[in-house]
Amino acid sequence: MKNRIVTIALVLVGILSFEFINAQELTLDKEVHDYGTIKQGANGECVFMVKNTGTAPLIISACKGSCGCTVPQCDKAPIAPGGSQEVKVKYDTKRIGAINKSVTITSNATNTPTKVIRIKGNILAQEPVATPAPAK
Repeated sequence: MKNRIVTIALVLVGILSFEFINAQELTLDKEVHDYGTIKQGANGECVFMVKNTGTAPLIISACKGSCGCTVPQCDKAPIAPGGSQEVKVKYDTKRIGAINKSVTITSNATNTPTKVIRIKGNILAQEPVATPAPAK
């Protein structure tokens, strides 16, 4: 009976050690992108760098914006240990006012399988372009 308990304990330690050794870890260069104050129609694209700081391939399975005006793009190819990959986010800058949106990244990371990143800023209305009066 004692041998059986020792064997089970060793197997559990081995499994837990294997999981720790083969961990995928997701780190980001930033968690918030601040556009500051931009004009209506300006470039609403930004990039977040995702890095695998673990020892096994990191796979991003989904990137989802909080609304239709925030569109993320992420590659689903595995990120090798030590490797990086871009998550591109495009915001529709035709909308005027404050920006406070989020993107949820889902992966097989052992430290944070679901990570929320944010974009923020303010969009000012574009000044109307004066049209010359028609010639008589």
